[in-house]
Amino acid sequence: MGLEQNETGKLIAPYGGRLVSLVAAEGEREELRARGATLPRVQLTARNICDLELLATGGFSPLDGFMGEADYARVLEEMRLADGTLFPLPVTLTVGRADPVKLDEEIALVDQFNNPLAVMRVEEVYEWDRAREARLAYGTEDLRHPTVAEMNSWGELCVSGALSVVQLPRYYDFKRLRLTPAQVRDRLAALGRANVVAFQTRNPLHRAHEELTARAAREVGGTLLLHPVVGMTKPGDIDHYTRVRSYKVLAERYYDPRRMMLALLPLAMRMAGPREALWHAVIRRNFGANHLIVGRDHASPGRDSQDRPFYGAYDAQALVARHAEETGVKPMPFSELLYIPEEDRYEESSRIPEGKRTASISGTEVREQYLQRGRQLPQWFTRPEVATILAEAHPPRHEQGFCLWFTGLSGAGKSTTAEILAVKLMEHGRRVTVLDGDVVRTNLSKGLGFSKEDRDTNIRRIGFVAAEIARHGGAVMCAAVSPYRATRNECRALVGGDRFVEVFVDTPLEVCESRDAKGMYRQAREGKIKNFTGVDDPYEEPLNAEIVLDTVGRTAEQNAEQVLAYLVSKGFVRPALEESGARAEVEGAVASNV
Repeated sequence: MGLEQNETGKLIAPYGGRLVSLVAAEGEREELRARGATLPRVQLTARNICDLELLATGGFSPLDGFMGEADYARVLEEMRLADGTLFPLPVTLTVGRADPVKLDEEIALVDQFNNPLAVMRVEEVYEWDRAREARLAYGTEDLRHPTVAEMNSWGELCVSGALSVVQLPRYYDFKRLRLTPAQVRDRLAALGRANVVAFQTRNPLHRAHEELTARAAREVGGTLLLHPVVGMTKPGDIDHYTRVRSYKVLAERYYDPRRMMLALLPLAMRMAGPREALWHAVIRRNFGANHLIVGRDHASPGRDSQDRPFYGAYDAQALVARHAEETGVKPMPFSELLYIPEEDRYEESSRIPEGKRTASISGTEVREQYLQRGRQLPQWFTRPEVATILAEAHPPRHEQGFCLWFTGLSGAGKSTTAEILAVKLMEHGRRVTVLDGDVVRTNLSKGLGFSKEDRDTNIRRIGFVAAEIARHGGAVMCAAVSPYRATRNECRALVGGDRFVEVFVDTPLEVCESRDAKGMYRQAREGKIKNFTGVDDPYEEPLNAEIVLDTVGRTAEQNAEQVLAYLVSKGFVRPALEESGARAEVEGAVASNV
């Protein structure tokens, strides 16, 4: 269809004309489960499970399975399926070479608890190139891009074939809002307006969002579909529980229920900027929307390792507009709205007379000036209910978790510096967990060797534990050689970039060898130890570590102080002066009462 407003009273048709459904008929499911129990199993990742659900329910229509090689290759090069249909991003299932996958045979796809989700008859097995996919689909090979970093842990082969879904993933949160495309379309149709504006943000909704979305729906004479992503977003984003709670309170108390509906989207985002925005348009059409609010930096992961933005601020809006005729989804640019205190209202910045006093708070200021300091957000900026939800979910910065990742050659001084810093952190009131590489290998990674695969496995285990500690508000220090950039950046993505501090202990190889009390370097030089970092296995130095330590010209204690000063500057640790000042106030108050 074209882009004229839909006046027919019917929602736009699904992309490709119909909603794909891969869920087996009820009468077939028991037989499928029984057969699946006898088949070789492939365990799906969280990303795979999100993709499977949207394939099964038609969210990715007209795609009817994980991509085969012809679709995959053309999507990378041209953003089109093999038959020419516009589709901007690959949706693939990767497996390892050792996985029990054979052509023309069936496999069971299971979740992390080994519950069977689907049966696939394997019709294609093909190689894929990580660097090529990163370059073409995401426009970068920079490992600071979270999906590019994550790709390092994907299997070497892609598989595709006919899918029969036994059951959709089970959720126990917000069950009334977890609606399939068909269910959303039914509810939108019942509201009686053909034009539907979809909106998502990875942040809670504030007053400006509220005003913008309501205006957009009025502008097209349609319905607003609030459609937050509850699958995978950017690591470090506000958790979906907090976001959905804020959406719910606004939907129930501040939006007109006759002109809006709230539903959740179990999408695993790729953070692919312009291509992702176009993908969002295709997906939202399947849910019944023919308009999409496209924000500045839509679906962007932020900045690269050179501190440059991955994508242009308005590239996403431009790409969605360029293909709007074909997708049938018209982009509605996310206009900047500013608050006018004298008139107690929001207005587009372009319509405000010069010299008029306005107010705004940036996302950075929300985090750094309010949430991290325990300050309540003002009512002109956000509804009081939302402010309370955010305050509950965001303790002050000095109570939030973080991960210090010490990397460097064996003997560089990582463990020594970490041990000293641990004491200093406890002196400042922060308890800390130290995950030392040698200790982890003894207790968590016993049995692993020193091949690249085993080293990556070891580092991923450390990263997983560190991410869990940081997520629950703990401070954690990881001291491991961790020689490969890709795996270190996987760990950064796991923890979340704003809570991950890479500390490069920059000690020259010859200095490390001179400190070699255990004789490891000597044995490596003699060939008695194989794959030793710095001798016969490479060490990939960080390209843009947050902290670089000089262990030749500075002592370990001085370096620990340098790291501590950084943590204080970022608010993760209270400065000693603040503590002594508070103590003096308490002592003075006690003295005056004696």
